[in-house]
Amino acid sequence: MRFVIRHEMKGRIRVHMAQPKMTYRQADTLLYFLESLAYTHTIKVYELTADAVIEFEPEKRAELIQVLRQFQYDHVEPPQEYLESSTRQLNAEYREKLLEKCFLRCLRRFLPAPVRHGYTLLRAIPYVRKGLQCLRRRHVEVPVLDAMAIGVSLCRRDFNTASSVMFLLGIGEILEEWTHKKSVEDLARSLSLKAEKVWRKEGDAENLVSVKEIAVGDEVMIHMSGVIPFDGIVTAGEAMINQASMTGESLPVKKMTGSYVYAGTVVEEGEITFQVKEVAGSTRMEKIIQMIEDSEKLKSAVESQAEHLADRLVPYTFLGTGIAWFLTRNITRALAVLMVDFSCALKLAMPITVLSAIREANQHKITVKGGKYLEAMSSATTLVLDKTGTLTKARPTVHSVIAFGNQNPEEMLRMAACLEEHFPHSMAKAVVREAKKRHLEHEEMHSKVEYIVAHGIVSHVGEHRVIIGSHHFVFDDEKCRIRPEDQERFEMLPTQYSHLYMAMDFELAAVICIEDPLRKEASDVIRALRKEGFQKIVMMTGDSERTAKAIAEEVGVDTYYAEVLPEDKAAYIQKEREHGQTVVMVGDGINDSPALSEANVGIAMQEGAEIAREIADITISGECLMELVNLRRLSHAMMKRIQQNYHSILGVNGGLILLGVAGTIQPTTSAFFHNLTTLILGLRSMRHLLPEE
Repeated sequence: MRFVIRHEMKGRIRVHMAQPKMTYRQADTLLYFLESLAYTHTIKVYELTADAVIEFEPEKRAELIQVLRQFQYDHVEPPQEYLESSTRQLNAEYREKLLEKCFLRCLRRFLPAPVRHGYTLLRAIPYVRKGLQCLRRRHVEVPVLDAMAIGVSLCRRDFNTASSVMFLLGIGEILEEWTHKKSVEDLARSLSLKAEKVWRKEGDAENLVSVKEIAVGDEVMIHMSGVIPFDGIVTAGEAMINQASMTGESLPVKKMTGSYVYAGTVVEEGEITFQVKEVAGSTRMEKIIQMIEDSEKLKSAVESQAEHLADRLVPYTFLGTGIAWFLTRNITRALAVLMVDFSCALKLAMPITVLSAIREANQHKITVKGGKYLEAMSSATTLVLDKTGTLTKARPTVHSVIAFGNQNPEEMLRMAACLEEHFPHSMAKAVVREAKKRHLEHEEMHSKVEYIVAHGIVSHVGEHRVIIGSHHFVFDDEKCRIRPEDQERFEMLPTQYSHLYMAMDFELAAVICIEDPLRKEASDVIRALRKEGFQKIVMMTGDSERTAKAIAEEVGVDTYYAEVLPEDKAAYIQKEREHGQTVVMVGDGINDSPALSEANVGIAMQEGAEIAREIADITISGECLMELVNLRRLSHAMMKRIQQNYHSILGVNGGLILLGVAGTIQPTTSAFFHNLTTLILGLRSMRHLLPEE
């Protein structure tokens, strides 16, 4: 495609595509194409000017120019989810609303005075109606104050002041609606289901297929800890379903044959087969958006306090107006108090600050399900970290398979992968990946798989009882044995790896050695989090004491606990909270779910189990653990901006009231500066909290 280079510097280029402007789809298609290139970093595409700004690896300039020449919109097909997640059209709509409002404001200045005044009276009717409705409900809230300010101005025939007040209130409403809607939709898309494959039941067999192959009427099986990807009716099995993402219920709900299940909910215990009734995901987004908007529990305490304080201050504004009139007997000075109130700025700036923080977190690949969790993150004193998948890499790998008895290592790995593929733990994924890497194909050759949380798997393959899991589960709980002739080899197992034990008919058959190296940034992250104010940083793991001690010393945590069960993690967090500590828990596995629920803030890693991500209050999708530090800094910055907004609102509006009562400025000027200050605070609250990298 033809294009022109508008500007260029090392590693950065701005190009203009040979067209007047782009459609929203074309802009998103070009953005998707450029982002898919391995050597590009940050890309911005502007549909109005048909320009693209590309940051790239300097040595790849010639290659970039070549692919731009070959680019054609028709040759690139972005995923539907990518196009649906775009906010270009939303931004364009609200930009047009703002421009239209400002243009009409300027245009009205050229109309004859009687026409302007008549139009102002018509525009005032909705404000006055809202104020009267509040009074009818016996509530003295912000709409009453707005109606009174506009009404008094009209009664004094001060049409310019009334028009200015309504214009600035309208601008503020558009900006708040824009920020709120964009933030909520960004958050909803982050929370929306992203299932790729499901187990479809075909006769007596289960086949793993893409969600795109599922049609209404198909039967889908969901095992424990799996996310239900479609709406449907249960046809077999029983399960406890966590529906918090849809209904806000904290306790799981029992579902059995004939029960209706919803897309996005999670099987906590048991397993079910259900018949698909709805494959489209449009209602899922609507339900999430509704939940976010309606759920009071997601609002931060400061946000709720600001809303309540805003309404509580309205009667005092009226009282101040009366006192000013009583002391000065001057209606103009009294109106100076009425024209300035604290509530508008409080109701605008605080929610925008919180929503903007959530949206900024999303840009750092951090999904926050509500402002209250950012507030709790800011004040947290204790941090509890799981080891596997959190401090260690999210993608552990199989180093070796050591077979015992007469077993074949390849056959043992194939059998382990067949059982483990049903469960999303990082260790299980490592086994499945290694089997695939070695081209070990396997069929569903086992009977019903039973998963014991934080322990392992039990099933039958033919006539053999197969057990996979931890040392404690295999040898202590299941009482499996080691053949005397294998004892020496067993004691010589390499200690630098995590071990997954596999037994057949209660005798050790194989040990799968899992290499799970520490994240290279782990120790730096721990130091940074301590500088950010965490008083106690704890590591908890199901690994042995020897492994846990080595990891703890390397990363620099304050204390560690080894060979812990899920209930141990939750009990520790509960004890800390009883002692007055605000606790953050970071984990990724099914066994971390109780602790994530118990903590003030539960944070799940994206590569972990679906149930952990569903239960968690915050999910980190990025590959770097440093996002934890960014999250802490973002929460601090949000609370700091909220305090700055409080001080600005009190200082500026208080000063305007004093100047008005003293007769230094007129009510018109007070109203102008009050609304201008409110608008500036709203715009300031939309800015990024963290410095640009």
